Amino acid sequence: MNPTIEQAVAILRRNQLKITKQRQALIDYLVTYQDHYVAIAEVDEHMRGLFPGMSHNTIYRNVKEFEALGLLELKAQAKQTLVKYQCDFKHQHHHHFICSNCGKVQELEACPLDAFEDQLPGCTITGHRIEFYGLCADCTAELKPQSAK
Repeated sequence: MNPTIEQAVAILRRNQLKITKQRQALIDYLVTYQDHYVAIAEVDEHMRGLFPGMSHNTIYRNVKEFEALGLLELKAQAKQTLVKYQCDFKHQHHHHFICSNCGKVQELEACPLDAFEDQLPGCTITGHRIEFYGLCADCTAELKPQSAK
């Protein structure tokens, strides 16, 4: 079994959640989205293709449980919810660089929160999310003009 999947299964067991065929299939599917977000509607479609009798509510409930356990990251974009598998269990708190061209997500470990806290004396920050957008190294390289030979 994939070590990342083994970690997820261990987290579910530690939190007294049964490893059902549906949960295992959901983990197996989502683990392929460690560096890209996928629309939750696509997750729903995939799961209902595997388990036609599975309800939308069951899928969304499992996604929310996985998020609460730190297995997934959810974000809203436009009029849809996107989900990404959280593959770095050692660094739960992190930020992202998201390629505007291919959608690849790179995790950033450094957090600039201290700089913002210094600018907000007397305030209590209860949460934050920082994302940077641009072109990843691969997309940047593709867009650079090739030098003449």
